Amino acid sequence: MNVVVPKEVVSGEQRVALTPDALPRILKGGNRVVVQSGAGEAAGFSDSQYAATGADVAPDAPSAYANAGLVIKVQRPNDDEIGLLPRGSALIAFLQPLFAIETIEKLARAGVTSFAMELIPRISRAQSMDALSSQATVSGYKAVLLAAGALPKFFPMLMTAAGTIPPAKVLVLGAGVAGLQAIATARRLGAIVTGFDVRPAVKEQVESLGATFLASAPHEGAEGAGGYAKELPEEQQRRDQELIAKTAAGTDVIITTALIPGKRAPILITAAALAGMRAGSVIVDLAAEQGGNTEGCEPGATVVRNGVTIMAPLNLPSSMPQHASFLYARNVAALCEHLVRDGRLALDMSEEITRAITVTHDGAVVNEAVKARQTGVGT
Repeated sequence: MNVVVPKEVVSGEQRVALTPDALPRILKGGNRVVVQSGAGEAAGFSDSQYAATGADVAPDAPSAYANAGLVIKVQRPNDDEIGLLPRGSALIAFLQPLFAIETIEKLARAGVTSFAMELIPRISRAQSMDALSSQATVSGYKAVLLAAGALPKFFPMLMTAAGTIPPAKVLVLGAGVAGLQAIATARRLGAIVTGFDVRPAVKEQVESLGATFLASAPHEGAEGAGGYAKELPEEQQRRDQELIAKTAAGTDVIITTALIPGKRAPILITAAALAGMRAGSVIVDLAAEQGGNTEGCEPGATVVRNGVTIMAPLNLPSSMPQHASFLYARNVAALCEHLVRDGRLALDMSEEITRAITVTHDGAVVNEAVKARQTGVGT
């Protein structure tokens, strides 16, 4: 089977879906890998590295996509790329299927079998394929570095001849993969860290990293399928907002990471909380791609409100493309080993992982959550 790795076309995307060191896992079984020239350049991987590892290098997108059996991407395809996908081929990428319904429908009409990396189930068998977690690790780490660069203070305590400088206080909202990485990174930089989450089960993880766990009143059913947080009743949200506002008043940096699958990110930092924060404080909102956890944040931009710098970066893993690509390539390679047998796709729709990630197949949308969103159910 021809496995194709095209150059990403989304503005600012520097990652590549497959790195040279992961090629042997794809090539085994007689597969052929075709990499579009320049696909790995922004991430630090040259055409010659791919060629030396066994890939064929195609000069442009049309020649790369020709005769493709399986296309591996980072970002979902645009209309031009969908037009290049051969009917009957397959696609692996971050498809954002619950938000990009039009793209999903076009893939179905084009006769493409598509697999969404963000739908990998959180079960032990699929851990090596979990690209959401691997990329969240990058985001959590980089968010703290951004905050440290913007904060007009040191993170660690410093004892100098001129006096002692106290450590910065950091609050991390959400203790998923990104939040836990942010906690660990802020602790390494010497900050005093507090972690907040609506799921009591993560208390031990937060404390194991040397942070204090900020607990509110217990939330019944706060944890949904796969360990993700669920949307909470309005009264519980209000109580959490008040607790966060009180804590934020004495905090130098806040990293927000709270997301609810398929929905707008919950507002955790209200305008009232911002008004009570110290001038010079910094917020890095990692939920910006789903609207943000901070009232008044502007996704993709940095703004200052009431003296507080609010950073709302988009696609943060792309800012560290080499290691982000390195991790993503391993996720993809593990998924390919699961899906491909003897040089061809071997789909068993009764198997949990395959069923969960398959969005389109045989000319139709087959994922139940996406079909419900098509009809307006659950939106």
